[in-house]
Amino acid sequence: MPSPGRLVLLVSPKGKRYLRPLDPERTLQTNEGILKMSDVAEAGFGRIAYTHLGQPYQVIKPSLYDLVKGVKRQTQIIYPKEIGYILLKLGIGPGASVIEAGSGSGSLTLAMSFMLGETGKVYTYERRPEFFELCRKNLERAGLGRNVEHFNADIADGFLQENVDALFLDVRTPWEYLDQAAKAVAPGAPLGFLLPTVNQVSELLAGLEAGPFADTEVLEILLRRYKPMPERLRPEDRMVAHTGFLIFARQRD
Repeated sequence: MPSPGRLVLLVSPKGKRYLRPLDPERTLQTNEGILKMSDVAEAGFGRIAYTHLGQPYQVIKPSLYDLVKGVKRQTQIIYPKEIGYILLKLGIGPGASVIEAGSGSGSLTLAMSFMLGETGKVYTYERRPEFFELCRKNLERAGLGRNVEHFNADIADGFLQENVDALFLDVRTPWEYLDQAAKAVAPGAPLGFLLPTVNQVSELLAGLEAGPFADTEVLEILLRRYKPMPERLRPEDRMVAHTGFLIFARQRD
């Protein structure tokens, strides 16, 4: 049985998904009827709970993908298709330390917290107070963040950490902070960046070329889904294509 306060994913007969904290005293109002959260708790993960109209809802333990997609947002989030590659390129895993700026709504922060476990550490910087608070709340809602240290600060003043294992900048003008980044990471450490437009990428590449960086990579990740119908397998009519350019480099000693 899921414990009170834990997030559960509820999937309707038509596939609509609801990510909600489990509170047995509350109900979920849906187009298929009222679903008692006490019934959800009694059913447990992997089983079915029914609305007062008898409509079945699947009770699912949220995956990391579900948690990332379910963050409450006031900013554009980094999508799972980018997050997976970022985690691999930056070597995010148990025991590693990583700096992130800015925190935004916390989708990447959440994923890094999950992957780093009890022995890793995230230092996340956000200049705007409302996003600083939103990131913290999203981590708490997901039951994560004990390995995250938050800084409501302007990274133009530099980072407080040194010799971290990786760094990721999701800011509008990352080329302005390359000196601060180089001082914060260990020799040879990977750095990542996310930018929406090609002119910003060009500006960043010029900055990387002039600084102590090497092994530069630029890419974008496109994800095309297919309709899961055996007799009429075909791509979905709509596709979320370009969501940002990823740029990676390494600090050169």
